[in-house]
Amino acid sequence: MSTNNLSTPASGRFSLSAAALHILAMVLMLMDHLWATLLPAQDWLTCAGRLAFPIFAFMAVEGYFHTHSFRKYALRLALFAVLSEVPFDLMYGGTWFYPVHQNVIWTLLLGLLGIHLMETVRKKQKTWLYLLTALLVVLIGTVLGTLGMVDYYGTGVLTIFIFYFFRGRKWWCLAGQLLALYWVNVQLLGGLLYPVHIFGMEFEICQQGLALLALLPIWLYRGRQGYHSKPFQYACYAFYPVHMLILVLILQYLTR
Repeated sequence: MSTNNLSTPASGRFSLSAAALHILAMVLMLMDHLWATLLPAQDWLTCAGRLAFPIFAFMAVEGYFHTHSFRKYALRLALFAVLSEVPFDLMYGGTWFYPVHQNVIWTLLLGLLGIHLMETVRKKQKTWLYLLTALLVVLIGTVLGTLGMVDYYGTGVLTIFIFYFFRGRKWWCLAGQLLALYWVNVQLLGGLLYPVHIFGMEFEICQQGLALLALLPIWLYRGRQGYHSKPFQYACYAFYPVHMLILVLILQYLTR
């Protein structure tokens, strides 16, 4: 496992900043939610939306290692998780209270709490204790994510842990991300299969497997923060509940 900060990009090398990744993830999420509400016939929107969560999961882990106060970071996530629940319930359940599915910020928060526990133990420099803690955190986090019915369930929490355990730019970290995300998205989540015909050959592509394409912009991130300000930071948080609420209001207006 690598827990060192990602290196600053070399001069002249193209890279995506943290701000650019956040904006990209929000656009992809909006496309997915447009499919879920106003444009259900446009399957390409939800295919593109498969890339959003891995980017959010990756940036949440990076945020953990770059934040000056995990307590404030966690409290901020908890606040927006609560604020987002009603808009999320209205969008996915059509009602103010939809207890069988919780919004994605709870997924991120659960994963980050597990990472914080593992990092606290790791700093004690007792390898056996860290490995035991990591095993328990992964198992318990996956179970809690599934039982708590957070977005993407236990596999969502696993995705966050994947970016924690394989954090870095060494070849084995990148390979680990690819293989682990393939296992989570294709083998565990699965989903719709699309037939593809190329050069006379026919095969099927798993829709959820498109999430692996998120690794392309993720790998273009090399630690550069990009534009940052408090208003921008809170605008990124607020985008989640606000855009869901707007989509719900538009849908209700069109269907009344």
